[in-house]
Amino acid sequence: MNVHGTVAEGFEPVREAFAANFSRLGERGAAVAVYRDGHRVVDLWAGTRDVDGTAPWERGTAQVVRSATKGVAATALLLLHQRGLLDLDAPVGTYWPEFKAAGKERTLVRDLLAHRAGVPVLDRPLTPEEAADPDLGAAAVAAQAPAWEPGTDHGYHAQTYSWLTGELIRRVTGRPAGEFVAAAITAPAGAEMWLGLPSSEQSRVGRVGPVTAPEAAGALKVRPKRAVADAYVDPDSLTRRAFAAITPLPDENAPAYRAAALPASNGIATADGLARVYASLIGEVDGGTRLFTPETVELARAESSAGPDRVLVVGTRFGLGFMLHGPASPLLAPGSFGHPGRGGALAFADPESGTAFGYVTNGFRGGVTADPRAQSLVRAVRDVLGRG
Repeated sequence: MNVHGTVAEGFEPVREAFAANFSRLGERGAAVAVYRDGHRVVDLWAGTRDVDGTAPWERGTAQVVRSATKGVAATALLLLHQRGLLDLDAPVGTYWPEFKAAGKERTLVRDLLAHRAGVPVLDRPLTPEEAADPDLGAAAVAAQAPAWEPGTDHGYHAQTYSWLTGELIRRVTGRPAGEFVAAAITAPAGAEMWLGLPSSEQSRVGRVGPVTAPEAAGALKVRPKRAVADAYVDPDSLTRRAFAAITPLPDENAPAYRAAALPASNGIATADGLARVYASLIGEVDGGTRLFTPETVELARAESSAGPDRVLVVGTRFGLGFMLHGPASPLLAPGSFGHPGRGGALAFADPESGTAFGYVTNGFRGGVTADPRAQSLVRAVRDVLGRG
C-alpha cells in the first residue's frame, strides 16, 4: 500500500502500523493525524476515497465519523458552561421547559451529558427524514418517558444524544447546533469538520460502507460475549432499541443525510480536523485557538458514569460527554478523553502528554468501540511516547 503524508522523526512506527492496517486488517481507505503540543507530527492517508471505488484518497478527503461527533456536541455544551451560559447542575427543563414531561423534571444538564438522562430509546422510532428535523427530534425526546430514573444509572444514548444535545444548544444560544459548532469550535480551531455538510463540500466526502476483517494474515477474530450478542439481536432490548431510534437506518452517503445536523452520529471530518479539535481543547494549536480552560478540561474528563452500561451491556466510563480510557474504549492513557465512532473512527486528547489523535475510515466494521485498526495506531503512538 502506497502511504501518503508525513511523520515527524520518531513517529515512523505510526506509519508502519497504518500501512499494516491495509495489509492485515482489511482497511480500504483511511487517514490518521496526531498533534503533539499543538504541532502536527503525523499526517497520513492511503487507499481509496470510496469504500467501493478506485479513486484515491487525497489530502483533505473527509468521511462520516458517526459517534465521534458526540465529542464535538459535548464540547459545545461545555463551552457554553465555560462562558457562564449553561449551569451543569440545573435541570434541563430550566432551558427547555417541554423536557420536564413524563417524569424527567429532575434531569440535570450533567445527566444529559453523561448518558444518565434515561432516554436512550423512543417508543416510536423516527424515520431518517423525521430525524433530520430538529423540531421533530426534540419533541420526541421531550415527550419520551425515561427507561430508568434520570441520574441514577447510565446507558449509551446512541441516537437520542442528537436531539438532547442539539436542542439544548439551540435553547441556550438561539442558533442551530451545526451553526454554533462551526462558529465556536471548528472555525477557531481551524478544523475541517462539519455538522451539517455545506453543498460546497459534498464533493470531497468519500462513500462509506461495511467491511469485514480478513480471517487470514494474523487478523484476530473476536467474538462478543453472549450477553452482548443477545442484546443486539433482541428487538425488545434497550441495546437494539437505542440504535433503532432512527428506523430504517439512514443512507449515510445520501447528500440529504450529510446536510442534516445530528450531533450524535453524522459529523463529517478529516482525520486532521478531528485531531485539531482535540488539540485545541488542551492547548494552543498551530493556526488555531485554545478552546477549553484547564478547569473545563478537568470537567470533561472527570468520571461521571462508570460500570455496566444499560445499553452497551459492557462496562463503560464517561466524563461529561466524552468516553474515558478503559477496557471498552482504550485511549492513549488513563487521563485521556475522547470518543469513538461505531465501526471505526476515533478521536481523543491526552492532556498529560499534550497529544491529540484523529482517525477516519470509509470501511465500517461491526464494533461500537475499540476498532482493531484504530487501536493499532493508538498502540503505536503509545509506544513512541512511552505511555504504556
